[in-house]
Amino acid sequence: MLTPGVLFSSLLRWTLPYFALHIPDGYLSLPVSLVGWVIAIALLAVSLKRVQSEYAERTVPLMGVCAAFVFAAQMINFPIPGGTSGHLVGGTLAGILLGPWAGSLVVSVVFLVQSVLFQDGGLTVLGSNIFIMGLIGMFGGYYLYRAVRFAIGRDAWAGMAAGTVVAAGMSVMLAAIVCAILLALSGTVPLNVAIGAMAGWHALIGIGEALITLVTVSYVWRTRPDLIYDPPRTTRTATPRSSTLR
Repeated sequence: MLTPGVLFSSLLRWTLPYFALHIPDGYLSLPVSLVGWVIAIALLAVSLKRVQSEYAERTVPLMGVCAAFVFAAQMINFPIPGGTSGHLVGGTLAGILLGPWAGSLVVSVVFLVQSVLFQDGGLTVLGSNIFIMGLIGMFGGYYLYRAVRFAIGRDAWAGMAAGTVVAAGMSVMLAAIVCAILLALSGTVPLNVAIGAMAGWHALIGIGEALITLVTVSYVWRTRPDLIYDPPRTTRTATPRSSTLR
């Protein structure tokens, strides 16, 4: 006999592979998709304007390197219970290295290439995917990282590490919850099922995101701290940067 628990488990197993942050075509309603496109285009337009006015030309190569790294890192999947897998999202990482404005452009380009060339995420919902992973993960992750780091110690490795871990993990969870809400608003799946599935296994993905981001940022912090958007003040005094607005 099918009990509610069995029905829930069957539904969860069927839908779990699609509870990824790369939403496929057909899973969001037209109004929700259009709102996603409007928000994504508006914020990207602001980001492009800020980058053109506030960043120097030396930032462009770093943006390219960061985009290549995030793209390559997203190809490395780690298994998640339930028959699916997770990978680096990279929004917080790009924000820490480039700042939120340039970082949002970088991750948006990565998601565009993945959608067009690798069919990882639908074209009609690309705006929503950029909004969820790039903009929420980027701005939410960066400003949470900044708040934690400055509270613990702006120029200390411990402050950077704590901010990176908290922001990277929480940005994934925040993006997952927003994704679940959009799926529910589109009538794809009930909100309680979506929140339960997304929050549950994206908590595990968030741990992986936090560890990968911490290892990467720690390496840059120790070898080329001047490349970080908010470098330690001692580094900034010795090596002035003209690529960002202070």
